[in-house]
Amino acid sequence: MKPYSESCDQNREPILSVIKPLFADRRGVLEIGSGTGQHAVYFAAALPHLTWYTSDCPEYHAGIRLWLEEAALPNVCAPLQLDVARSTWPELEVDAVFSANTAHIMHWPEVEAMFAGVGGLLPSGGLFALYGPFNYNGLFTSDSNARFDGWLKGRDPAMGVRDFEDLDRLAEAAGMRLLNDYAMPANNRILCWQRQ
Repeated sequence: MKPYSESCDQNREPILSVIKPLFADRRGVLEIGSGTGQHAVYFAAALPHLTWYTSDCPEYHAGIRLWLEEAALPNVCAPLQLDVARSTWPELEVDAVFSANTAHIMHWPEVEAMFAGVGGLLPSGGLFALYGPFNYNGLFTSDSNARFDGWLKGRDPAMGVRDFEDLDRLAEAAGMRLLNDYAMPANNRILCWQRQ
């Protein structure tokens, strides 16, 4: 049975409204943490000019493949094995990276590894779009995000909503500059950096 995430269905259209113009002139996108595979098939169908590379840890690959096989899209690729902190990153010709709802479930060393890896993968001018909830100046932007952070830390104390300023420092260290910060529904954002 295909895995299913309700939040993927809820956030896919708002995300697409941002990444469609952002990725209009892109050729290849690596998705970090493809999860169920729902976003991949939805975005690849809506952006047929792109080659969409899915990736995740091996335990998610079977579920991603079920979504990909059902959609049978010519521009979405079978999942690559990518554990940001442990894997050798795949050698891909991509000019964008997308990731949704990953930074708050990764431990901080994994977040650091993700940014370093993205910086190493992207060519000059390449884009990194990161979706999720973020804090600003150490403060939650909503009560719901504060509750979500508490729920995450209850599952694993190393998880949690990340501070924008910390992520921006990682991006800068990886040779990327903030291009835009988009407000999204349900107190989420899309942060987009560009490789210099």
